[in-house]
Amino acid sequence: MPASGVSAAAIAARLSAAGLAARVEERDRCTTVEVELPESLPADLWREVLEAVADADRFGLLATSLNGRTLWAVVNKAAPTTGDVGGPSHQR
Repeated sequence: MPASGVSAAAIAARLSAAGLAARVEERDRCTTVEVELPESLPADLWREVLEAVADADRFGLLATSLNGRTLWAVVNKAAPTTGDVGGPSHQR
């Protein structure tokens, strides 16, 4: 599992420990975590949720009148490194 997957799994575990059902999805450039939030969330639970997603590269809240509230977090995968960054036509 890439490092992004490990970090996302840790975020998901913290959200699950707070009583929220987290979904983790691997993508090409990142790993995402999503949870559906209830309409009312006590302040102490909000604190736990925000502390959990603070380790992500990005996070946010999508709120609509049709679908409720979804908290999302993104952990980027590391960019591959190469010894020849300039490519074959790069002059030195």
